[in-house]
Order: sequence, then C-alpha cells, then structure tokens
Amino acid sequence: MPQRVDHDQRRRVIAEAVWRIAADRGLDSVSMREVATEAGVSLRLVQYYFETKHNLLVLALRYLHDHTEQRARERIEAQADQSVRGVLRGVLAELLPLDPETEFALRVHTAYFSRSHSDPELAKVFLHGDTPLEDLVTHLLEQGELAPGVQPRFEANLLVSGITGLSFDVLHERQRSAEVLATLDYHLDRIFGPAR
Repeated sequence: MPQRVDHDQRRRVIAEAVWRIAADRGLDSVSMREVATEAGVSLRLVQYYFETKHNLLVLALRYLHDHTEQRARERIEAQADQSVRGVLRGVLAELLPLDPETEFALRVHTAYFSRSHSDPELAKVFLHGDTPLEDLVTHLLEQGELAPGVQPRFEANLLVSGITGLSFDVLHERQRSAEVLATLDYHLDRIFGPAR
C-alpha cells in the first residue's frame, strides 16, 4: 500500500527552510534552489508546492503568522488564571526576543519588513490593514480596571508599537531585556495602577 503524503507538513518544512535563510541572510538570499537545499528536498518539489518565488515567500510568511498566533494563544491559555494585567504583560513580552524561538521569529519578521519596502506585492501581505495584535491588546485593556481617562485603543497602539521598537533594541543589544520589561511594567502601572 502506498504511503500517504502529508502535503501540509511538506509545505511547512519548506517554509521553515525559508525562515532559516531569511533569519540568517535576509530574503534576498532566498531562492527556490537554496530553499530546496536547506529543506533537504528536490527543487522540483519546491516548485510543485509553490510554483514561484513570490508564492514561496508569501506562503512562508503566512505559515509564520499562523505559528506566531498559535504560540500567543497557548501563552494566553496558560495564563488564564492571571489578572488581565498579567495576561497582557505575557502577550506583550511574547514580542520580545527573550528566548531562541522568539528571537528567531523576530529576525525572520525583520527580513520580511525590510523586503516589503521594495516589493509592493509582499507588502500587501506583510503590511496589511488588519491590526490583530492591537485589537487583542485593546480587548484585554477593556476587560481590566483602568486608571481614569485611559483610552484602551490609544494605549494598545502605543504598547504594541513601543514593544515592537524595543524588541529591536534587545535584538541588537542596545538594551537588556530586563530594562525593556521594566519599561513595560512602568506603562502597565500607569494604565492599571501598581501591580499588587
């Protein structure tokens, strides 16, 4: 009996090869041949699943988004017994390169961000109009007891953009993760009042 092929798993293996090349050398180093070599598969298999380099880059990015969202959902579920502030801190800290996996994901996202400036088609996927993270942070803020005058959406925009920017400082060793987490706690104290 012929063995069943898990096509989604094969696509993920190829997408992960794109991520490794992007994280180490940038998206300009991604070619279908390089990806095939990195993934340990034939060039024909990469071409069969993705057809063009652009499709390969876009689908690898979508897989990365799915992976990142799954990790964030697991983090939120693991913190279900915490306060809204605690869950929010965990969600935002997940954006920082505090472990090898989040550092790797940030390096891949950086490669895509850099490429999005010169590739309008890729920018449509990478810089789409949706704001799922800001929406999530807004929703969490709306669940908590906030200091008077706090506007959840404005705070969400500031928290997400601030942590995103500070994550690059940690990645490039301009700041230590402890300093960035202290900055995050400062802003959460301002929004919620001091942690108890």
